[in-house]
Amino acid sequence: MATSGAVAASIPALHTQRMGFAALRVPDYRSYWISNVLFMTADNIEHVVSYFVLFYVFKSPVLSGYAVIGHWMPSLLFSVYSGSLSDRYDCRLLIRISLFLFAGCSVAWGLLFATNSLQIWHALAILTIHGVAVVIRGPAQQLIIHDIVGSDHLQSAVRLMATGVQLGLVIGPALGGGMMVLLGPAVCMLLNALLYVPQIVWTLRVPYTGHLAEDGRARPVRIGIEDLARVMREVSANRAILAMVLLVAATSLFIGSGIQSQMPEFARDLGDSGVGFQYTVLQMAAAVGAILGGIALESGNIMRPSVRTAILCAAVFGLTVIGFALTPVYALAVALLFFLGAFRLAFSSMAQTLVQLMAPARLRGRIIGVFVMAQSGLQTGSGATVGLLGAVVGIHWSLGISGLAVFVATVWLLYYTRAAATRTLVMD
Repeated sequence: MATSGAVAASIPALHTQRMGFAALRVPDYRSYWISNVLFMTADNIEHVVSYFVLFYVFKSPVLSGYAVIGHWMPSLLFSVYSGSLSDRYDCRLLIRISLFLFAGCSVAWGLLFATNSLQIWHALAILTIHGVAVVIRGPAQQLIIHDIVGSDHLQSAVRLMATGVQLGLVIGPALGGGMMVLLGPAVCMLLNALLYVPQIVWTLRVPYTGHLAEDGRARPVRIGIEDLARVMREVSANRAILAMVLLVAATSLFIGSGIQSQMPEFARDLGDSGVGFQYTVLQMAAAVGAILGGIALESGNIMRPSVRTAILCAAVFGLTVIGFALTPVYALAVALLFFLGAFRLAFSSMAQTLVQLMAPARLRGRIIGVFVMAQSGLQTGSGATVGLLGAVVGIHWSLGISGLAVFVATVWLLYYTRAAATRTLVMD
């Protein structure tokens, strides 16, 4: 086992300017951030409306759990290969392909809702296509961000992007819930496809390929099992990168998007009558917490990122999940979701930034692919840990057990990284 000094040596001494919202001062990043908020709004409108319709049409926690599995399985299987594609090809093209797939999913939902012809296999097929779009987009978008702002402002860019994602989680449920009531699910989903257009336009007008910061062109990359093995060896050799990959792997495997997909049932148990208002508030609570937490972190330098800090934030996240799972009080549930969102944004944005900055340029896309596989792909497991297990013991117990598993994992990671060694990284 490596010593604590080895962990410290694997973490570069990184410094950024003391400037709040630094990345937003870059015009091309600012326009990308705005288009990404619209993208995430559309993505979350689709999730909220489709999960709501699926629950009240089929009333099956097993289906909700399997829907999560089908949605995230492509990220589990193909994220490293997607990272290889991002290293090899123009990332703008990969992002455009993903956006057309996302828009197609919204149109498909809308047509199925309008014709009242939705079947279980339709839902699983659309969620799988949506998952393919997610895995194509993931590494490419992170390389694009690095290309736009460079290393100096990468922490700001990643944190602001994560905050924008959460902003979409607030706007999406609110807008989707209102449109669903006023216009119906079918019209809501058809209009939703239009929100993907601004980012398609952005990719057509900017010069960033994901590789300009290096030498202006993508270098040839072999895509295969040997390449995958080489990347995994690179990750395992750097204990700091490995710790961050394991951290997001644990939180994704045990929690992931399992809360979101099961939220209709949590809302019902907490008093929602089926109209959807309390359900919408619950969906928005974690996102509001993440937004306010992101603003505080970005503007006040409240929490200086390090491996140890990221792990501690994830530990608090796990305890908060347990509290939400067990409380019968609606107001307390909303408050706990608020803090859950803030701590999730904190540890996930720290982990992503550390991995992206420590990854060698020649392998950056593929190592990011490993990170995306852990962060997104392993959310497949949350369909089982929260959803399928919930069908046996109840979703409150299954989520509580999952939160406990995350907490235990963070305790082990603190030991693994030797807390004293990880305090050497300071990023202002």
